[in-house]
Amino acid sequence: METKNVAVVGIENSHAEEIIRYLNVEQPDDVPVRVVALVAGEDERTRELAGLGGIDRIAADSLDLLGSVDALIVTSRDGALHRAHAVPFLEAGTPVWVDKPLAASVSDAREIVAAADRGGTTLTSSSALRWVADTEAVAEDLATIGELQAVTVTGPADAASPYSGIFFYGIHIADVAQRLVPGEPEDVVVERLLGGLVARYRVGGVLVTLEFIRPDGEEGQVPFRATAVGAHGVVSRDIVLGHDYVQPGVDAFVRMLATGERPIADAQLLAPIAVLEQVARAGAPLPT
Repeated sequence: METKNVAVVGIENSHAEEIIRYLNVEQPDDVPVRVVALVAGEDERTRELAGLGGIDRIAADSLDLLGSVDALIVTSRDGALHRAHAVPFLEAGTPVWVDKPLAASVSDAREIVAAADRGGTTLTSSSALRWVADTEAVAEDLATIGELQAVTVTGPADAASPYSGIFFYGIHIADVAQRLVPGEPEDVVVERLLGGLVARYRVGGVLVTLEFIRPDGEEGQVPFRATAVGAHGVVSRDIVLGHDYVQPGVDAFVRMLATGERPIADAQLLAPIAVLEQVARAGAPLPT
């Protein structure tokens, strides 16, 4: 594959720094993709990332880069901003990687997917946890525990986050569940906890439980964890994020650019957003 020149918008996110470090500083020989442009954010942050990656082009608006880069990476923390950045590029036939979450509503998520179809181009979006080694290990171990009965994914998430609430961190939990039990969630039920929310649904005959636990700010936060129960066994594992946890997702994006194939089916892009939208409604402040 020829070297692909990409732009990043949403540089306030820590993922933007890790992506630039991987692509522009470490520069693996088998990853011929370089960040050549940033969409300006806070001045000091822009200078920091431009200096890190040797990036000369700074645009005031993502639309200023339309037609001049091979792909766009959207890393804005707030999923409510993702549609506005992604859709014009997708409609123009430019591949886009929307970092988690794809969107902060089902309507926005569907429009992003539809824009990729209209533009005849590729799109991907996921939690970084979908690709890490611990998630992959749980997925592989599912074959050893007999017919799958239930899956539970637990992790930190705050329905009061300023970045579209539960969508900001809840996507990690919902996307890992979709990685382990792909399919359309049916009969979603959401319950409140003292310090979080629980969503339950079924995919086929498998019961899926998502536990969103609000960090208490004093003793840290619960780890991400996935547990699967089969007809003759159980697998349970913490999902640990190493220093390079962003890299497998970058590699998936690079493969998409090389092959022209979407790494995740559209239905799996939309399913976690549909669940989170219902969780968000249930987690809204109660009327007084």
